[in-house]
Amino acid sequence: MSVLRWGAAVLLTPLVLLACHSTESGEGSASSSTRRRPNILLIVADDLGYADCGFTGSRDVRTPSLDRLAQAGVRFTDAHVSASVCAPSRAGLLTGRYQQEFGFECNLGGKGGLLTGERTLARALGSTGYRTIAIGKWHLGHAPEQHPMEQGFEHFTGLLGGSRSYFPIEDKQPSAGQRIERDRVPVAESEFEYLTDFLSDEAIARIGDREVEEPFFLYLSYTAPHSPNHARPDLFESYSDAIPDKGRRTYASMVSAMDEGIGRVVEALDARGELDDTLIVFLSDNGGATTNHSDNGPWRGMKGSKWEGGQRVPFLVHWPAAFDAQVFDGMTSSLDIMPTALAAAGVEGVAQDSALDGVDLLPHLRGSTAEPPHERLFWRRSVAAAVRSGDWKLIRVTELDGSFAAPVLVNLRTHPDEYVDLAGDQAERVRSMLADLAAWEQTLVEPRWREGKRWEANQRAKHRPDARGREAERRLP
Repeated sequence: MSVLRWGAAVLLTPLVLLACHSTESGEGSASSSTRRRPNILLIVADDLGYADCGFTGSRDVRTPSLDRLAQAGVRFTDAHVSASVCAPSRAGLLTGRYQQEFGFECNLGGKGGLLTGERTLARALGSTGYRTIAIGKWHLGHAPEQHPMEQGFEHFTGLLGGSRSYFPIEDKQPSAGQRIERDRVPVAESEFEYLTDFLSDEAIARIGDREVEEPFFLYLSYTAPHSPNHARPDLFESYSDAIPDKGRRTYASMVSAMDEGIGRVVEALDARGELDDTLIVFLSDNGGATTNHSDNGPWRGMKGSKWEGGQRVPFLVHWPAAFDAQVFDGMTSSLDIMPTALAAAGVEGVAQDSALDGVDLLPHLRGSTAEPPHERLFWRRSVAAAVRSGDWKLIRVTELDGSFAAPVLVNLRTHPDEYVDLAGDQAERVRSMLADLAAWEQTLVEPRWREGKRWEANQRAKHRPDARGREAERRLP
């Protein structure tokens, strides 16, 4: 019987069935022969605000499907992505490595992308017998060798670019990046009415066209709630009384369409008896954007910044057959998803894999270690870099002449709003953290492309200590 009866009014207390899923991190042992390896469902929202889910405190956006998963799973309070913009974040997510190590430091424009043969989660799981499926936004390169089906995925339905209309494009031919394709064959715009619903339908179809015994890795990468701001009319109307502001109402409707689709995907798994055997991970690719009426709650900054609002994201994991429902406060990274998924799949040697910068979270979630997953995390994109060490975070900005501006040092425990710069009182800590950042940078390569002077100027402006308040933040893309 499923531990969670999806859609039921009462959630049963999850059972810990570790004997059925024996994948201890240090041993890299395979799952018990009594049960097959788990499916892995990785769901990514696009530009979702930190406070725009019920399980992260939203009071106006409805996310009942995600809230049920969070209630029966693990809700992370200190989870981060490796970049605060779309493409670099996804490059780190799908490789388990700091993307700067292979030159994917900057966001994509008309050039760049994953290197040929990069070890992705899809390639690693596919080599062990998983069916690998990508649905939705790719945004990791347009060149033929960068196509999802050349990067480890057996099936791809979606768009190669970063965003597009949620409604059919009928007045012109969609661009190469905006065109919807299915296994390299263009999908007629008349085949769907609303993109988010279409992507959910495709995910359900791919889950259903395989034998239950065949484990899958499904990367469900929604474009929602990235701009353009297009609401499904019925959902927009459903918020008419609750949210007077039309921009915020449109955004809430986009998030609700995604949540509704996630609920249908989970229902499909439950109907096939596969929900208990599926490791579900949900997160946003970065913080809420300045252009989509999102809400990053208590965190300073928005998409593109090294403040917490740029890279601290909603993050949950659901696999009640393997660990209890809980709130996890340890510092966590999207880089941890790949090693965790590989360990869950029974891939040997994950803990010893020096190529991975993330860690297997299963021992932390099972309570077999009290140590936080990470002592330090690092970020760098063009002219702005940061290092997190425990409660402390340092931000370093490169000026136009190549010199470094005075670093900003904040303590997230004592001043979570990041408005109090403690660098002047912590000279030794500043020196130590700058040294840690410089040592990490020695492991990186030069960016394989740049974003241009305009975006570098925006980076500098976002990190000025005097750029305070959400309205000021929204003025900078």
